[in-house]
Amino acid sequence: MVQVIEDAICGEEGNSLAQPLWRTEQIRRLEQHWARHEGRECYDLMERAGAALCSYACHHWPESRHWWIFVGPGNNGGDGYVLARLARRVGLEPLVIAARAPELLKGDARRAADAWLAAGGCVIMAEEAELASLMPPDLVIDALLGTGVHISLSPAMTRIVATINALQAPVLAVDLPSGLNADTGRAMGALVRATRTLTFIGIKQGMLTADGVDGVGRLDCDSLGVTPPDGVIPAALRIDYPGLKALLTPRPRSAHKGSNGKVLVVGGNLGMQGAILLAGMACLRTGAGLVRLSQHPDLPPVSLAQPELMGWSGGVDDGWAQVRVLGPGLGRDEWARSRFEQLITTEGPLVLDADGLNWLAQGPRHQDNWVLTPHPGEAARLLGCAIAEIAADRFAAVRQLQRRYGGVVLLKGAGTLICDGHSIALCDEGNPGMASGGMGDLLSGIIAALLAQGWSASMATRLGAVIHGEAADCAAAEGERGMLASDLLPWIRRLVNPTQ
Repeated sequence: MVQVIEDAICGEEGNSLAQPLWRTEQIRRLEQHWARHEGRECYDLMERAGAALCSYACHHWPESRHWWIFVGPGNNGGDGYVLARLARRVGLEPLVIAARAPELLKGDARRAADAWLAAGGCVIMAEEAELASLMPPDLVIDALLGTGVHISLSPAMTRIVATINALQAPVLAVDLPSGLNADTGRAMGALVRATRTLTFIGIKQGMLTADGVDGVGRLDCDSLGVTPPDGVIPAALRIDYPGLKALLTPRPRSAHKGSNGKVLVVGGNLGMQGAILLAGMACLRTGAGLVRLSQHPDLPPVSLAQPELMGWSGGVDDGWAQVRVLGPGLGRDEWARSRFEQLITTEGPLVLDADGLNWLAQGPRHQDNWVLTPHPGEAARLLGCAIAEIAADRFAAVRQLQRRYGGVVLLKGAGTLICDGHSIALCDEGNPGMASGGMGDLLSGIIAALLAQGWSASMATRLGAVIHGEAADCAAAEGERGMLASDLLPWIRRLVNPTQ
């Protein structure tokens, strides 16, 4: 049974993708467990996958008849051969284009290829085919490479991927787009850019982060009847706003500003006052009762721009605040250094962002009372490595950050990752319009406000991530280019009041 996966936007219910994410080795073990438990062959799953693909393609592209099915040397190609046989049976015209000759295949893939040939099908070799002379396809099926891609694609395979991407037809990826490392989300030299992907058994964690978000297109999942046995823990959990918004229950009628938390935001150095203003506004719009801003003394008070924000010229650790935010517009001068040193040792929840993280990188320490929110560049400085190393495996990077620094770590980027030392959550809400100044300041303010209202560090960070991403998706309805961080503020208020 295909489970349709579509993100709910702007608070509409839709279909939520709140479900486990898996590593490729876990998927293999689930397949093997199913075969033992059911007393069946794994080839039966290949037949089921082919049938699911045929039904799926006919549903989404009902007018298509000429299918080009690119098949590879492994089980992903075997799924493609089964699909071709079933498509031909229902009167369609599949053309099978192979990266490896059928007689060179092994195991279940060879069995599927033999069944296709026995049914009267034929195969043309990708390296020899003159595709330009053929009738163009209505639909392209990418069944080249599956979950076993861990090294860069060969030149021959890279050429086939380029051919697929150049065709003027929708592309359906089988299990995952060819060239994608299913565990890390990195493109291994070349990547098919699919219109839709039908993945099997479970969603692979790399499909929703890094390069995966560009290759997958619209994502759907068919379990093929395989269910994880009790006690099996997924590699990560995909979270979204529809799945978590039930936590945002109405306040008791007796609530007052003191019961909704006090937040102190420290930053706003010369030329960067906007950062602390955005963080403070996000705090207020997320529901913090009182917010103070500790900014550079030579600047006019931010309360001139937003009267509900209070200025604070005293020390940063007078015991007033329940939650502190350190970093938005903090800078790297002597004033910034002194503020960092005063605040870093205080007790109570602390959110570190921007230059707060850059100062921490200069003097690493491990604490459990903070939430760290680095982007890849800040993460690289915290780990003393290149940005490319962060991008190569974001899951490994967020785990390493949490082990080294403690607390809860949120690694920003396409497919935001949150690690609390026990589990990893992935939020893939949000859009490219967020690639502009001030978005991270909003996130810090949102998380701080949720901490101040009583959520744990782990849950406040998860809630903060989905509210932030969902607000950005709502704001992007008017266009991603030119979207400002402040455009999210009205949506943040709406999203933290889902039942009102």
